[in-house]
Amino acid sequence: MEEQKYKDLKLGERGAIISILAYICLSIIKLVIAYMSDSAALKADGLNNTTDIAASIAVLIGLKLSQRPPDKDHRYGHWKSETIASMVASFIMGAVGLEVLIDAITSIFQGEKETPDMMAAYAGIFSALAMYIVYLYNKRLANQINSKAVMAAAKDNLSDAWVSIGTAAGILGSQLRMPWLDTVTAIIVGLLICKTALDIFKQASHELSDGFDEKKIQLYQEVIIKVDGVKGIKEIKGRYYGNNEVIDVVILVNSTLDIKEAHDIATHVEKVMMRDYGVYDVHVHVEPN
Repeated sequence: MEEQKYKDLKLGERGAIISILAYICLSIIKLVIAYMSDSAALKADGLNNTTDIAASIAVLIGLKLSQRPPDKDHRYGHWKSETIASMVASFIMGAVGLEVLIDAITSIFQGEKETPDMMAAYAGIFSALAMYIVYLYNKRLANQINSKAVMAAAKDNLSDAWVSIGTAAGILGSQLRMPWLDTVTAIIVGLLICKTALDIFKQASHELSDGFDEKKIQLYQEVIIKVDGVKGIKEIKGRYYGNNEVIDVVILVNSTLDIKEAHDIATHVEKVMMRDYGVYDVHVHVEPN
């Protein structure tokens, strides 16, 4: 099972690399056309893609570091490297999002704006289609290898597609003698960047502080209590090592059982959780009842 986990991490690198290449190409196209067409919204969208480059690189580095085996001062392995990288990426995205907002709001007080060229709208539409294709690929890959990181990247791809659609809509609207709509769209894009950064930060900090889904804990408790020989559950906790779930549980067994019988029940609990629910590791402590 552990060997397969490492193979999945290696496969997940492909999705991060594809995202990086797509973001590099699109950010260059958007920033060049934004400069030529004087579009604040397209410039904001292009800067958004530059943050996505940094975020995707962070995910790629995290995936690579997570593949390193346990060593003398990382006995549990390096699984959390991916989560740490996501948090770093959220700070980068947040900083750029604030910059986009400040630039857009400042432009309001810089006098009347020229209507952006239609070329900027075409660039937004093209970018939306390209990012939707990348999203479909990464979503399929994430489901194939059961990777939260790659799925998060896929959702980011989808949000970028929607941002580009919004950018194009704002530019098209400005063609209707409403040039201020381009600036308004830039503000919305800035807010979307900040929201994405906040969402990534919240998830990463939750996992790094050993947060765990309460519904999953309830589900696992119901599963374990049904295992033959388990009389009750004194305590159950969960945490993450990267994308891997680790469960700590204290089960109650009949006090008349000998050590081997109690150990067999604990082993059965471990097998059920790992085989049927994909839990990476289960620590079972047995107490008499």
